[in-house]
Amino acid sequence: MLKKALENVLSEKESEDLFSAFDQIGDIIIVRIPDSLLSKKKIIGETLLEQVKTAKSVFYQLSSVEGDFRTRDLEILAGVDKTETEYKEFGCRFIVDVEKAFFSPRLSTERDRIAELVQDGEIVINMFGGVGMFSIIAAKRKKCTVYNIDINPIAAKLCEKNIELNKKLVGKVVSIHGDAAKIIEERFHDQGDRVLMLLPERSNEFLNSAILATKSNGIIHYYSHIHADEKSQAAKLSEKHYLDITPIKSKIINSKIVRAVGPRYYQTVVDVRITK
Repeated sequence: MLKKALENVLSEKESEDLFSAFDQIGDIIIVRIPDSLLSKKKIIGETLLEQVKTAKSVFYQLSSVEGDFRTRDLEILAGVDKTETEYKEFGCRFIVDVEKAFFSPRLSTERDRIAELVQDGEIVINMFGGVGMFSIIAAKRKKCTVYNIDINPIAAKLCEKNIELNKKLVGKVVSIHGDAAKIIEERFHDQGDRVLMLLPERSNEFLNSAILATKSNGIIHYYSHIHADEKSQAAKLSEKHYLDITPIKSKIINSKIVRAVGPRYYQTVVDVRITK
């Protein structure tokens, strides 16, 4: 869609250099632009704003998501300079800040999968829950209790807002601001029927905390970033990675690619049942 909208603005060579996709989150568009086209970033932004009628803002992504708070730097290219918007998914409403708190529309399929796996009566500990999307979607469908932990104070506040926005939940979501490892150490020994580890770049650092939080015979969803020469190898490589580092008896239930994050580089998830 991006290339189509800009076909009268860029040469054929420039069009080939341009990424073929952008993210639209509510009324905000975020676009990644190669260095060779940075001189045309304003016209790219203005054209997108004109072509995508539901958009009010277009931002250029200056940096990748980074740091403990999982934030990124954005530059306004066209439209209203605001980074907060409302996003809807699976019948739920969310206030998100695309610069100050982690959020990705590309995890929609995984949010749906997890919500379907959660069972009535479960206690779910979402260690890096962000603005509460995984947690709220699960609690909309199942009579569960989800503890949504995040170290970013803005993400935790937005999660509280989102809980209020989605009052008709079957289950319950509790937003907790703080470091997941410390919160688990203080409050959640052997409490979780299911633990989510949605920090793929650092999951190995927090695996012991996830194990501490999980009941015997409970489930951990372990996310990681995996290099694989062949896409078909990525899920199996993620299983090997988990089994190589886990200190506890684990039965692999499932593994899959969540999404591609670069050339021969994948975000994966391994679902495991642990025995203490």
